[in-house]
Amino acid sequence: MGCLFCNIIAGEIPSTKIFENERVFAFADISPQAPVHALVVHKTHTTNLDELTAENSGIMADLFLGVKEVARITGVDAKGYRVIINNGAAGGQVIWHLHVHVLGGRDDMGPMVVK
Repeated sequence: MGCLFCNIIAGEIPSTKIFENERVFAFADISPQAPVHALVVHKTHTTNLDELTAENSGIMADLFLGVKEVARITGVDAKGYRVIINNGAAGGQVIWHLHVHVLGGRDDMGPMVVK
């Protein structure tokens, strides 16, 4: 088996889809850290932010437009939500496919970083 998120996008691994268009796929995190916890992934496999170039930088626009749709669909856009990208091992990345976490559904999402 290759990339977990590529397999989810391909429908080979089940997920709870929240949003999909021709460029991105968004689904519920299987280990949610908030009442709403979605992952937005680009359909073009990119390992992490370090693989972005001027030529493929549109990936980020696609991802963040996907974030906006997920926030609207889940209703967290009304009060606010947190957007997180873990990049590299020290940054907490555990799936090596660039993805954006969308977390919300609480009146206070707590501190940005736990000391």
